[in-house]
Amino acid sequence: MKKLMLLVLAFAMTVSAFAGGKKESGDSLEAIRKAGKIRIGVFTDKAPFGYVDAQGVYQGYDVYFAHRIAKDLLGDENAIEFVPVEPASRVEFLESDKVDIILANFTVTPARAEAVDFALPYMKVALGIVSPDSAPITDITQLEGKELIIIKGTTAETYFAENHPKIIQQKYDQISAAFNALKDGRGAALSQDNTLLFAWAIENPGFTATIGSIGSLDTIAPAVRKGNKVLLDWLNNEIRTTVESDFFHKDYQATLAPVYGSTVDPESVVVERGIVK
Repeated sequence: MKKLMLLVLAFAMTVSAFAGGKKESGDSLEAIRKAGKIRIGVFTDKAPFGYVDAQGVYQGYDVYFAHRIAKDLLGDENAIEFVPVEPASRVEFLESDKVDIILANFTVTPARAEAVDFALPYMKVALGIVSPDSAPITDITQLEGKELIIIKGTTAETYFAENHPKIIQQKYDQISAAFNALKDGRGAALSQDNTLLFAWAIENPGFTATIGSIGSLDTIAPAVRKGNKVLLDWLNNEIRTTVESDFFHKDYQATLAPVYGSTVDPESVVVERGIVK
């Protein structure tokens, strides 16, 4: 009997040790502070939101916010390990603990919210369509039977599959590859977040965001691993109270205004304090 009790006790201790070894949400801030850096997943080719410039420096609207997060959490705005992500890898990078936060123009959807936890939003967005001026697409019905360029893992992929199945999706893993396909004439048009399309069309003469808004108005927010309540609460407090009440307008002026100029109303993009107006 004594031997049996010892075996039961040893089993219980093993289970407890296994559970203790698993990274829990409650220790996330402590682990980040102990490491002295925060791992943030960002895009490298989605200017002006997340990209790497000619000098190899991360830039963009999301990156501007990332530096503020590092400053307020660790006291050093450069205490960041930027981790390049693709649209389709964002959830997996959180689930596999490759990043602490995703700040990669991540649109909030019910399906994604089942896999990750979203903080308060900091942007508004809708889907749009960009097409060549030589063959403009001004109505979605014009795309039936044609190929629409789509980036895998985006809301455009889901939206067109569910609402316009007659439109053929030509899919790419990388944002840059998708836009190169459009420039090469491999598809009739490209659908992506309208905020990106406005900027891209400005910098690429011969193309226009011919349909500025499709479907519903959505929001973009930071995301953390499911159940990471401590980091989620910290982010929500950061957005709601810590940063200045006009922080994201400053972000817009520093990163988006030089691209958009007067063609886009900042109020159609910026969300302050997590309150969508």
